[in-house]
Amino acid sequence: MNYPSFFDEIESIKLKDDLSLFLGAVDDGIIEFTYLDIVKAAGHSCPTVAGAYIMTLEALKYLYKNDIPKRGEIKVFFKDNYVEGVTGVIANVISQVTGATDSYGFKGINGKFKRYDLLEFSSDISSDLRFQRVDDGQFIDISYDSSSVEFNPKIPNLMQKIMKSEANEDEKKEFKYLWQERVRNIFKNIDKVINYNDKR
Repeated sequence: MNYPSFFDEIESIKLKDDLSLFLGAVDDGIIEFTYLDIVKAAGHSCPTVAGAYIMTLEALKYLYKNDIPKRGEIKVFFKDNYVEGVTGVIANVISQVTGATDSYGFKGINGKFKRYDLLEFSSDISSDLRFQRVDDGQFIDISYDSSSVEFNPKIPNLMQKIMKSEANEDEKKEFKYLWQERVRNIFKNIDKVINYNDKR
Protein backbone atom coordinates (compact mmCIF):
# COMPACT_ATOMS: atom_id res chain seq x y z
CA MET A 1 0.00 0.00 0.00
CA ASN A 2 1.56 3.27 -1.14
CA TYR A 3 0.71 6.56 0.53
CA PRO A 4 2.38 9.92 1.29
CA SER A 5 5.38 9.34 3.53
CA PHE A 6 4.45 12.19 5.88
CA PHE A 7 1.54 10.10 7.20
CA ASP A 8 4.12 8.10 9.16
CA GLU A 9 5.53 11.25 10.74
CA ILE A 10 2.23 12.29 12.34
CA GLU A 11 1.84 11.64 16.07
CA SER A 12 -0.40 8.67 16.81
CA ILE A 13 -3.22 8.59 19.38
CA LYS A 14 -3.00 5.96 22.13
CA LEU A 15 -5.96 5.07 24.34
CA LYS A 16 -6.95 2.54 27.01
CA ASP A 17 -10.01 0.56 25.93
CA ASP A 18 -11.48 -1.42 28.83
CA LEU A 19 -14.01 -3.13 26.55
CA SER A 20 -11.22 -4.51 24.36
CA LEU A 21 -9.40 -5.65 27.49
CA PHE A 22 -12.51 -7.27 28.97
CA LEU A 23 -13.33 -9.21 25.79
CA GLY A 24 -9.74 -10.16 25.05
CA ALA A 25 -9.49 -8.24 21.78
CA VAL A 26 -6.26 -6.57 22.92
CA ASP A 27 -4.18 -8.13 25.71
CA ASP A 28 -3.36 -4.94 27.59
CA GLY A 29 -6.34 -2.91 26.41
CA ILE A 30 -4.10 -0.31 24.77
CA ILE A 31 -5.25 0.74 21.31
CA GLU A 32 -3.28 3.03 19.03
CA PHE A 33 -4.63 4.95 16.06
CA THR A 34 -2.41 6.47 13.39
CA TYR A 35 -3.42 9.05 10.84
CA LEU A 36 -3.14 6.31 8.23
CA ASP A 37 -5.74 4.28 10.15
CA ILE A 38 -8.11 7.23 9.96
CA VAL A 39 -7.40 7.79 6.27
CA LYS A 40 -8.16 4.15 5.50
CA ALA A 41 -11.47 4.35 7.37
CA ALA A 42 -12.44 7.70 5.83
CA GLY A 43 -11.26 6.71 2.37
CA HIS A 44 -9.34 9.93 1.87
CA SER A 45 -6.98 12.50 3.36
CA CYS A 46 -8.07 16.13 3.28
CA PRO A 47 -8.03 19.25 5.48
CA THR A 48 -11.29 18.17 7.15
CA VAL A 49 -10.09 14.69 8.07
CA ALA A 50 -6.78 16.16 9.21
CA GLY A 51 -8.61 18.74 11.31
CA ALA A 52 -10.77 16.13 13.02
CA TYR A 53 -7.68 14.10 13.84
CA ILE A 54 -5.79 17.13 15.13
CA MET A 55 -8.67 18.34 17.33
CA THR A 56 -9.01 14.87 18.85
CA LEU A 57 -5.27 14.53 19.42
CA GLU A 58 -4.89 17.94 21.04
CA ALA A 59 -8.06 17.73 23.15
CA LEU A 60 -7.10 14.34 24.60
CA LYS A 61 -3.61 15.63 25.40
CA TYR A 62 -5.12 18.49 27.38
CA LEU A 63 -7.75 16.44 29.20
CA TYR A 64 -5.49 13.58 30.23
CA LYS A 65 -2.09 15.27 30.46
CA ASN A 66 0.39 12.42 31.01
CA ASP A 67 -2.28 9.74 31.49
CA ILE A 68 -3.62 7.52 28.73
CA PRO A 69 -7.12 8.63 27.58
CA LYS A 70 -9.96 6.21 28.32
CA ARG A 71 -11.76 5.13 25.17
CA GLY A 72 -15.52 5.07 25.68
CA GLU A 73 -15.33 7.61 28.51
CA ILE A 74 -15.15 10.77 26.41
CA LYS A 75 -18.22 12.77 25.42
CA VAL A 76 -18.08 15.09 22.43
CA PHE A 77 -20.41 18.03 21.78
CA PHE A 78 -20.78 19.56 18.32
CA LYS A 79 -22.02 23.09 17.75
CA ASP A 80 -23.60 22.12 14.41
CA ASN A 81 -26.11 19.49 13.41
CA TYR A 82 -24.56 16.35 11.96
CA VAL A 83 -25.99 17.10 8.50
CA GLU A 84 -24.43 20.57 8.32
CA GLY A 85 -21.28 21.07 6.30
CA VAL A 86 -18.55 18.59 7.16
CA THR A 87 -19.80 17.86 10.69
CA GLY A 88 -20.62 14.26 9.80
CA VAL A 89 -17.14 13.64 8.43
CA ILE A 90 -15.56 15.07 11.57
CA ALA A 91 -17.89 13.05 13.80
CA ASN A 92 -16.96 9.82 12.03
CA VAL A 93 -13.25 10.41 12.67
CA ILE A 94 -13.81 11.31 16.32
CA SER A 95 -16.10 8.32 16.80
CA GLN A 96 -13.48 5.96 15.42
CA VAL A 97 -10.82 7.22 17.79
CA THR A 98 -12.79 7.82 21.00
CA GLY A 99 -15.44 5.13 20.58
CA ALA A 100 -18.12 7.75 21.21
CA THR A 101 -21.36 7.29 19.25
CA ASP A 102 -24.84 8.71 19.03
CA SER A 103 -27.94 6.65 19.89
CA TYR A 104 -26.87 3.89 17.48
CA GLY A 105 -23.82 2.82 19.50
CA PHE A 106 -22.97 -0.12 21.72
CA LYS A 107 -25.33 -0.31 24.71
CA GLY A 108 -22.80 -1.87 27.06
CA ILE A 109 -22.61 -4.96 29.26
CA ASN A 110 -24.35 -4.85 32.65
CA GLY A 111 -24.13 -1.07 32.70
CA LYS A 112 -20.46 -0.93 31.71
CA PHE A 113 -18.62 -0.13 28.48
CA LYS A 114 -21.50 1.76 26.84
CA ARG A 115 -20.59 3.83 23.81
CA TYR A 116 -23.94 5.37 22.87
CA ASP A 117 -25.13 8.90 23.72
CA LEU A 118 -21.56 10.17 23.81
CA LEU A 119 -21.94 12.35 20.70
CA GLU A 120 -24.24 15.34 20.96
CA PHE A 121 -25.08 17.63 18.05
CA SER A 122 -26.57 21.15 17.88
CA SER A 123 -25.06 21.90 21.29
CA ASP A 124 -25.12 25.31 22.94
CA ILE A 125 -21.37 25.94 22.77
CA SER A 126 -19.39 28.80 21.25
CA SER A 127 -16.61 26.65 19.76
CA ASP A 128 -16.80 23.98 17.05
CA LEU A 129 -16.42 21.13 19.53
CA ARG A 130 -16.28 20.33 23.21
CA PHE A 131 -14.47 17.23 24.47
CA GLN A 132 -15.49 16.23 28.00
CA ARG A 133 -14.31 13.48 30.32
CA VAL A 134 -17.20 11.38 31.62
CA ASP A 135 -15.46 10.59 34.93
CA ASP A 136 -14.73 14.08 36.24
CA GLY A 137 -16.56 16.43 33.86
CA GLN A 138 -13.41 18.27 32.82
CA PHE A 139 -13.72 19.66 29.31
CA ILE A 140 -12.01 21.66 26.63
CA ASP A 141 -13.62 23.71 23.87
CA ILE A 142 -11.75 23.63 20.60
CA SER A 143 -12.12 25.02 17.07
CA TYR A 144 -10.32 24.37 13.80
CA ASP A 145 -9.70 26.67 10.86
CA SER A 146 -7.30 25.67 8.10
CA SER A 147 -7.64 28.90 6.11
CA SER A 148 -4.35 30.22 7.49
CA VAL A 149 -2.55 27.41 5.65
CA GLU A 150 -2.81 28.49 2.04
CA PHE A 151 -3.35 26.05 -0.79
CA ASN A 152 -1.39 26.11 -4.03
CA PRO A 153 -3.28 28.31 -6.55
CA LYS A 154 -2.98 25.54 -9.14
CA ILE A 155 -5.30 23.26 -7.18
CA PRO A 156 -8.72 24.67 -8.26
CA ASN A 157 -7.87 24.60 -11.96
CA LEU A 158 -6.36 21.13 -11.79
CA MET A 159 -9.38 19.84 -9.88
CA GLN A 160 -11.74 21.23 -12.50
CA LYS A 161 -9.78 19.65 -15.32
CA ILE A 162 -9.83 16.29 -13.57
CA MET A 163 -13.56 16.51 -12.83
CA LYS A 164 -14.19 17.28 -16.51
CA SER A 165 -11.91 14.42 -17.63
CA GLU A 166 -9.65 16.92 -19.36
CA ALA A 167 -6.49 16.39 -17.28
CA ASN A 168 -3.53 14.36 -18.46
CA GLU A 169 -1.64 11.95 -16.20
CA ASP A 170 0.98 14.51 -15.20
CA GLU A 171 -1.71 16.97 -14.15
CA LYS A 172 -3.50 14.30 -12.12
CA LYS A 173 -0.26 13.43 -10.38
CA GLU A 174 0.50 17.10 -9.68
CA PHE A 175 -2.97 17.63 -8.21
CA LYS A 176 -2.60 14.68 -5.84
CA TYR A 177 0.79 15.91 -4.69
CA LEU A 178 -0.36 19.50 -4.12
CA TRP A 179 -3.51 18.36 -2.29
CA GLN A 180 -1.59 16.22 0.16
CA GLU A 181 1.13 18.85 0.48
CA ARG A 182 -1.47 21.17 1.96
CA VAL A 183 -2.54 18.47 4.40
CA ARG A 184 1.10 18.02 5.37
CA ASN A 185 1.46 21.78 5.94
CA ILE A 186 -1.63 21.77 8.16
CA PHE A 187 -0.03 19.17 10.41
CA LYS A 188 3.16 21.23 10.47
CA ASN A 189 1.20 24.28 11.63
CA ILE A 190 -1.13 22.89 14.29
CA ASP A 191 -0.68 26.01 16.42
CA LYS A 192 -2.11 28.13 13.59
CA VAL A 193 -5.18 26.01 12.79
CA ILE A 194 -6.35 25.19 16.32
CA ASN A 195 -7.98 27.56 18.78
CA TYR A 196 -8.71 26.64 22.41
CA ASN A 197 -11.53 28.26 24.36
CA ASP A 198 -12.47 28.08 28.03
CA LYS A 199 -9.90 25.50 29.11
CA ARG A 200 -11.07 23.94 32.37
